Amino acid sequence: MTSSSRRIDWAGLMRAGLHGLGLKPGEFWALTPLELMLMLGREAGDAGFSRASLDALMAQFPDDPAHRNPKGGE
Repeated sequence: MTSSSRRIDWAGLMRAGLHGLGLKPGEFWALTPLELMLMLGREAGDAGFSRASLDALMAQFPDDPAHRNPKGGE
């Protein structure tokens, strides 16, 4: 695995944490990577959080409040 393939998508993780999970910035930054993974529905033994997983989460919890699911999430 090259160093570029191990880069962390901080913007995507922050969107998932702040918008998708509704965390405050201090709450997001206080989490360990394992805690964030579990909150995003990943198990400890999973290989990692993929772009496809993030895209699915972002589709479920879009940044635009007008498109949020009224029955779940926000």
